[in-house]
Amino acid sequence: MLNVSVNGKKQQFPKGACVADLINELSLEGKRFAVERNGEIVPKSSMASVPLADGDSVEVVIAVGGG
Repeated sequence: MLNVSVNGKKQQFPKGACVADLINELSLEGKRFAVERNGEIVPKSSMASVPLADGDSVEVVIAVGGG
């Protein structure tokens, strides 16, 4: 298992998991969000090919509309 910090909370993912797996786990498909992994933005087009590693720090920001 991989230990990953997601928005400051420790979570575990299976070895071989990628950023897209994290997004699926958080049920964010179809929503507007941005992901930063270890201080670098992960483009949506690359999420399926960016692997998670033990000790990664991931920040997920969800866009909220309003006025």
